[in-house]
Amino acid sequence: MQINQPKSLFIGLLTASLLAGCATQSNRDPLEGLNRGIYKFNDVADKAIMKPVAGAYKAVVPEMARGGIGNFFSNLGEVITVANDLLQFKFDKAMTGAGRFAINSTFGVGGLIDWASKDGIERHKEDFGQTLGAWGWKDSPYLVLPLFGPSTLRDTTGELVDGFAFDPISYAEPRPRNILNLTKGVDKRAQYLPGSDLLDEAALDPYIFMRDAYLQRRNAQIMDGEGKATDDSIESDEDDMKATK
Repeated sequence: MQINQPKSLFIGLLTASLLAGCATQSNRDPLEGLNRGIYKFNDVADKAIMKPVAGAYKAVVPEMARGGIGNFFSNLGEVITVANDLLQFKFDKAMTGAGRFAINSTFGVGGLIDWASKDGIERHKEDFGQTLGAWGWKDSPYLVLPLFGPSTLRDTTGELVDGFAFDPISYAEPRPRNILNLTKGVDKRAQYLPGSDLLDEAALDPYIFMRDAYLQRRNAQIMDGEGKATDDSIESDEDDMKATK
């Protein structure tokens, strides 16, 4: 089974009801009841499956090897970034991303070493959700996806486009594609093991904390830093929640 199938099935079932709701600045979560139920399911699934698997992965795979695996997937992500930079007419950033990919794919041994960062070439990320935001789709209903975590209708649409059109992994044969996607998910979850309990300990209502942090961060990304300011701790928390919930 393809890794992206659950997400595409879920979005198909919910699109009609989401479009019927009016997502405004004062109500970005018209499906809060449903979202909370999915959030609880994701939390249970993470604690029962993903967290133990990620812990075993971290215990068995040496730190240097895990770093190389993370760099490999980050390098593939440069292709997604470059594609979306071009769609947003950010040609200078597209050139930077293409340069990073070329350097890391050659001198970085297929992306296992982030050689471009050692050369001072800064990495940035763009996705099709941000592209849709740049094209005018600013406000979108908040949506928690089973197993995939916090999103919006816009960002889910963006992830589907990135996953099927721009991600190099999507062009692999089914078996290696699923192995790569699974490895990517486990590796990302393992990166956030030290802070995996932060959400429950830090907030009276973890769901609201997760939702507000996600929407705030995405707004800043879409506005290229011109929206409401967020500090590094919010970015780290949002990445953690995305990986664990």
